[in-house]
Amino acid sequence: MSSAQSLAAKKQEILKGWFQATVDSYPPDTAQFLKNQKDPFANPVGQTTHQSLDALVDALITGAGRDVMTAALDPILRIRAVQSFTPSMATSFVFSLKQIIRHHLPGGGRGAGGDMNDIDRQIDEMAMAAFDIYVACREKIFELKATESRKQFFGSLKRAGLIVEAEADGPGF
Repeated sequence: MSSAQSLAAKKQEILKGWFQATVDSYPPDTAQFLKNQKDPFANPVGQTTHQSLDALVDALITGAGRDVMTAALDPILRIRAVQSFTPSMATSFVFSLKQIIRHHLPGGGRGAGGDMNDIDRQIDEMAMAAFDIYVACREKIFELKATESRKQFFGSLKRAGLIVEAEADGPGF
């Protein structure tokens, strides 16, 4: 049996373990809430995380490319980018998948040979995509903060009467 077939057979156990490892990266109270609250409206972070991890396991089983993995990773990393995670903490959940898969594959994945190397390569590719997404989200957040600070600063100057806006249809000076 190939690694992909073994993964497909153990998908639910792998998904459950990966979700557990991912939510355990949060503070204990938050992790408990994310695990136990099943209502998607009361727990959108847990729901989004679970759905994205499910899509990522499917992508790993089918050997889907980076675009599919990026689309599945994006919601998780958008959430983690606005939280107080460091880049390594925000993306570490991807690497935990290697140990989880080895735990669930027969013989720890050693008998799969080249198949396990291919899975490791896909997970490494997933981790690189996760880091790219996280950094892009953080850049966007800092850009928004800088724009808002500029608006506040110039708004203060304008209210103080230190700058005056030019009229749009006035003389072209």
